[in-house]
Amino acid sequence: MSGRELAPYAARPERSRGRRHREPPPRGRSDYQRDRDRIVHSTAFRRLEYKTQVFVNHEGDLFRTRLTHSLEVAQIARSVARSLRLDEDLTEAVALAHDLGHTPFGHTGQDSLNACMRPYGGFEHNLQSLRVVDILEQRYAAFDGLNLTFETREGILKHCSLKNARTLGEVGERFVRKQRPSLEAQTANLADEIAYNNHDVDDGVRSGLLDLDQLAGVRIFARHMRAVLRQYPRLPPRRLRHETVRRMIDTLVTDLIRTSAENIRRHAPASIEEVRLAQPLIAFSPRIREESQELKRFLRENLYRHYRVVRMSTKARRIVTELFAALRSDTRLLPPEFQEQAAEGAPRAIADYIAGMTDRYAILEHRRLFAIEET
Repeated sequence: MSGRELAPYAARPERSRGRRHREPPPRGRSDYQRDRDRIVHSTAFRRLEYKTQVFVNHEGDLFRTRLTHSLEVAQIARSVARSLRLDEDLTEAVALAHDLGHTPFGHTGQDSLNACMRPYGGFEHNLQSLRVVDILEQRYAAFDGLNLTFETREGILKHCSLKNARTLGEVGERFVRKQRPSLEAQTANLADEIAYNNHDVDDGVRSGLLDLDQLAGVRIFARHMRAVLRQYPRLPPRRLRHETVRRMIDTLVTDLIRTSAENIRRHAPASIEEVRLAQPLIAFSPRIREESQELKRFLRENLYRHYRVVRMSTKARRIVTELFAALRSDTRLLPPEFQEQAAEGAPRAIADYIAGMTDRYAILEHRRLFAIEET
């Protein structure tokens, strides 16, 4: 962290469990800074610009994508990490990498690919993010993947089935032992929740699928909108939306810092090892957690299940399913580098190929394989 002493419970780069492949230590930066820099320069990170958050990339230039979402998560996570004296670089690295394995078309794409892969071990996007940084990025002469530190890899893997965890060695042990990751990883996880809930509100209203009258029935939004209108009674709707969302984020971040600091004070972990054995320490207060869950339920019912979103989701499901079926029936349709991988395991190679697609590339590839006219 910049210019401040790390807390004893923080992850420390000099005490990292290291990398999968031995490398000389970095010059002029810490190991966690090196991780962050490698993530930012990766191909998978650049692809996030054209991967769906809620709205498919071609539906509008100003809607969030997986890239802008990841940047927003990193900004929130760094703020919390600084206040709690955690390692900001590790926190940022986890935040920037958490969606690297996400499919095109958001959660619909993920669910569709999981259904296709069910006979072959399934598909988990967190596990795919780890697969991207461990294997699929092909940049360095000495090793496959990005060769990130254990702590960054552990933070990326925030969810994992017990069956898969048992195959991952050291990085999967905490799921088997029911332990916690670093506070930096816990911070990135809840920063993700803050970012997607509040920015989905912003994009939902911008798109016309939600309106302020609907949101007035959601406690956390209504409370902040009333406060804005008391102070600025003639504020135009667009600025009212922005100001309300801004204040909601501030409330959530402030509550997260306050509650987490109290949890840390009460449990007094003396090291990252003690953090791993404790209950989750990065948390919201009960009241804010309840309000945040209410907002999440509202978005699920009114935005994610809106008929216009469902229509696009139906198209996305068909694209992913039909691409998988076509490639599974004839692996010669795969690009050469994936044909080589398919010789060792065709379904997983096909899943890697599809998961790495952007929205528009998946649409184009589907058109190439199924359209009669020349493209």
